[in-house]
Amino acid sequence: MQTRICRRVYEESWVMLIGCKLPSNNDISPNADNLVTPFIIELSGHYLSVSIHLSLSLFSMAATASLVPSLATHSPTKMRYVKSLAEYPGLTSIPSTYTYTTTATDHATSDPEECSIPIIDFSLLVSGTPHQRSKIIHDLGKACQEWGFFMVINHGLQESMMKAMMEVCKSFFDLTEEEKQEFEGKHVWDPIRCGTSFNTSVEQVFFWRDFLRVRVHPEFHSPNKPAEFSKISLEYCKKIREVVSELLEGISESLGLEACYINKAMSLETGIQTLIANLYPPCPQPDHAMGMPPHSDHGLLTVLSQNGIDGLQIQHKGKWIKVNAIPNSFLVNTGDHLEILSNGKYKSVLHRAVVNDNATRISLGIVHGPSLETIVSPAPELLNIENHPPAYLGMKYREYLLLQLSSHLDGKSGLDRVRVVNTE
Repeated sequence: MQTRICRRVYEESWVMLIGCKLPSNNDISPNADNLVTPFIIELSGHYLSVSIHLSLSLFSMAATASLVPSLATHSPTKMRYVKSLAEYPGLTSIPSTYTYTTTATDHATSDPEECSIPIIDFSLLVSGTPHQRSKIIHDLGKACQEWGFFMVINHGLQESMMKAMMEVCKSFFDLTEEEKQEFEGKHVWDPIRCGTSFNTSVEQVFFWRDFLRVRVHPEFHSPNKPAEFSKISLEYCKKIREVVSELLEGISESLGLEACYINKAMSLETGIQTLIANLYPPCPQPDHAMGMPPHSDHGLLTVLSQNGIDGLQIQHKGKWIKVNAIPNSFLVNTGDHLEILSNGKYKSVLHRAVVNDNATRISLGIVHGPSLETIVSPAPELLNIENHPPAYLGMKYREYLLLQLSSHLDGKSGLDRVRVVNTE
């Protein structure tokens, strides 16, 4: 079996291994450093504390080995989720496979002058006077063009419904690992998938995040645990679809199109709606880890709520901005396919999720996209061959979705695949 050192915890030669296998005699050669190194390893489902004298060959490796008392009686399973890793007793550092390198320009600001994130009063969009609605539509367009992000207040969803949805997501993440394994899925296109990071099969660095991804429209799916998940999520997602429909009508009008244009062009009656619940547990080294890396979302709009713990950051004019959410508001970001449809006038926003060392953050993103067979390309009404030629190639939403889900997250790499390159 192979030995994999995950994280150097202390200086010199003190190393901690989480979730690794006991090495064979051929895995480590004799070393003359004359140091003793403690390890935590996994062997047949049990966690062991092992000290190895590095000046000896591995043939005499068994210097000391004893079951960790606090774990021996529980026979824990292999750590598969970051929640289990975060809850490991005495964890003071993260494995190197979670170490995310940042630069000085990656630091976020919360300066009020730079963080005036647009706020959209939904009630004025749906029931305001003609003048109020006209102003909100203008504000929507400006938010999509300058920010790709806005907060929605007075959206009509009851606070009790939002809390119930958040609680049932928490209950899912609190299931045992054996229970969650029922929903891990085998393919990125499975309607229900839970896991950790984003796509561990292609990632070199893992993200401090567990997730549940459920396709809820046009066909509704739900995990059968917790028992109340199906009922609560069905009602919640239906309400969110109604909010998004109104927002897209306003956005459509802000582009100078008919209110129903996006709805019809994107076949939203059979459009894809996906529920994505994210769990970001406390991290002992939050400055060295990332919940989710900078990326843009597929689809048209993503509607995000959270459990009162901030952690979302968006990029605006080259700077990272901390999003301090208004209580009970929705955080809405424009997706890649709104950028394509608007021929680049409205930009999908780069955003990321950071972690902290004292509180668990849960966020719930509801992504809204076209129907799977819709070929998304710039709206012909927004094109002018001389001044505004198509900036993006058309691609079926199904193909775009599979490309993003099968890859690792990397900025706007999805959009780069369909961007028209000017060779002049």
